[in-house]
Amino acid sequence: MSNNRTESAPQFEPLLDDEEAAALLGIHPKTLQRLARTDRIPAHRIGRFWRYRASELDAWLRRSPNSLGADRISAANLPA
Repeated sequence: MSNNRTESAPQFEPLLDDEEAAALLGIHPKTLQRLARTDRIPAHRIGRFWRYRASELDAWLRRSPNSLGADRISAANLPA
């Protein structure tokens, strides 16, 4: 048995900032922040900053593709 901690360490998905997440969704960062403040999009508040997981944004889009207009946002824009 190995004592290497990296074997059992959890793999965390990198968090996206406002600019990165907004670029994926094709919307302005301020629009994204407003959606986060009003709990209309999955987001995490860390201190005074909002952070986003691409996987949560993808799942959100798949559940409700018309949330922001399907013509502007496509789940295909999100990384796999």
